[in-house]
Amino acid sequence: MNDTVSPKLETIRMLFELDREDDPRLYDDLIRFKKGTKRINRLRLLAHEAVLGQFSQAANGAGGPAVPVPPAAGVAVSGVSAAAFEMPAAADVFAAPLEN
Repeated sequence: MNDTVSPKLETIRMLFELDREDDPRLYDDLIRFKKGTKRINRLRLLAHEAVLGQFSQAANGAGGPAVPVPPAAGVAVSGVSAAAFEMPAAADVFAAPLEN
């Protein structure tokens, strides 16, 4: 027999303040929208994506503590990822033919 009690499902209401000093990236992202529904929906989307990211990391076994990346390594990695997104995946399909 299951003795656990499921929590009552209810609407969560939140009121919070966010200064730019607290989280500059989040602040800059949210300030683009006027007060109201659009800003709340953006915050809801960001929270949802963060939860999905946490679940996918846990499923992949990467749920342990994050390992800091040295600044020099971060620059090299970001250059590679930026190049990958600049070109379509099949950009080299119609490249010059290989010579024998």
